[in-house]
Amino acid sequence: MILGKSVEELSIGEKSVFEKTISESDVYLFAGITGDLNPAHINQRQAEETVFKGRIAHGILITGLISNVLAMQLPGPGSIYISQQVKFLAPVHIGDTVRAEVEVIDISLEKNRVTLRTCCYKQDDVQVIEGEALVSPPPKK
Repeated sequence: MILGKSVEELSIGEKSVFEKTISESDVYLFAGITGDLNPAHINQRQAEETVFKGRIAHGILITGLISNVLAMQLPGPGSIYISQQVKFLAPVHIGDTVRAEVEVIDISLEKNRVTLRTCCYKQDDVQVIEGEALVSPPPKK
């Protein structure tokens, strides 16, 4: 079994990134899975009448990109996602490319916990999410 980094292998300031272009199918699949059929996400005509001037991705869908980084890269496989604080700063439209970045900002060896700064940016470097996650890294190999 492949495991990510243990708490002992991590260091303050360590970073990792994942990038994805948000497609129309991403938004529709997420809407179907969650039942969140808000017209801002699935009805172009109604969404054009909003402040966003068109359909936007669900904020929690974009937050899911952070989960990718935590689960697959930093700390990586075997990690347990304990909590996430998030603030939505700007909309993500269908076709936007989003970069999820995480950075280790605190390590608790005795509790086997790592706090990470979690942010997402669009292709034009506009920040769309800021937050903080608490993760339990996998055990030492």
